[in-house]
Amino acid sequence: MTLPKTMRAMVTMGHGDMDQMVMRDDWPRPDPAPGEVLIRVGACGLNNTDVNTRSGWYSKAVTEATTGGAFAALNDDDPAWGGSPIQFPRIQGADVCGRIVAVGDGVDAGRIGERVITDNWLRDPADPADKNKTGYFGSERDGGFAEYTTIPATNAIAIQSDLSDAELATFSCSYSTAEGMLTRAKVTAEDTVLVPGASGGVGGALVQLAKRRGARVIALASEPKHADVAALGADRVLPRAPDNLRAALGDDRITVVADVVGGPYWPTLIDILERGGRYTCSGAIAGPMVDLDLRTLYLRDLTFTGSTVIDPEVMENLVTYIESGSIRPALAATYPLEQLHAAQTAFIAKQHTGNIVVTP
Repeated sequence: MTLPKTMRAMVTMGHGDMDQMVMRDDWPRPDPAPGEVLIRVGACGLNNTDVNTRSGWYSKAVTEATTGGAFAALNDDDPAWGGSPIQFPRIQGADVCGRIVAVGDGVDAGRIGERVITDNWLRDPADPADKNKTGYFGSERDGGFAEYTTIPATNAIAIQSDLSDAELATFSCSYSTAEGMLTRAKVTAEDTVLVPGASGGVGGALVQLAKRRGARVIALASEPKHADVAALGADRVLPRAPDNLRAALGDDRITVVADVVGGPYWPTLIDILERGGRYTCSGAIAGPMVDLDLRTLYLRDLTFTGSTVIDPEVMENLVTYIESGSIRPALAATYPLEQLHAAQTAFIAKQHTGNIVVTP
């Protein structure tokens, strides 16, 4: 098989607004280094990480909600998820589904032709459990908003599925994030889990994966999306931000809040947690700055967990769930790669339910 020397790619040139993402038809195609594989990208999902990295929202200088636009000021030393700079130009995009078309030295050539999805956490092979030694696909190295991408062979996970490339591209980031949150919070069938923002990619994944664990799930979403969220398996779907959440919950007693929203409604979520309850967080799209009454935390014996770098087994488990059909994709829309600006505009507007994907 003869591979082209160049490829089409959407290249992010720096932090800022969407004009920093530039479509190129002549970008050099990467070659797999030793221990790596080259993937022909079939589809790549969109995520908040892409938006937040481009805009620099992760910088401590930013206190606003995620907007997708440029911010007035960023700290030079902390604009990416890991609290450090990244190199530009950068091809973003983490949720790749595709096929291996070449391998680097040390990788079994028998893997050529495998259909794969990506495990996006780039770990130190000598110390994979050390969270301080991790990078992220599409952040610390080029990702999947292109026709081809390379990744360590251990991060390209073979998958057997009748789902389309676009459907499989909805899983890697959103569902692994959700499964990581539920794992940190130790969710079981004894729990009742409240999921704010349940119509988003991570929110919908939380609904499905918490139900898979046997938990009761109460979802919060805007009313036009209630039918879609209910179809994901939520036991109850309530408005996005009820004025009196305790009354809206009725007899339901919340033992876990699984949140990627944050913002001004956050204290209400904490106030309705049962004594001994757990709050787990992997995002703050409505705003990172929240008010906490420490008395609520300690007098009610609450446990708070942040969840970003997932444990290595989380992605392996997720592939098993996909192959068994115990979870399903929530594909909202597919755009061609050259329309990534439009795709990301729709993603930021949050009028959809599920995940948005681009195809090269």
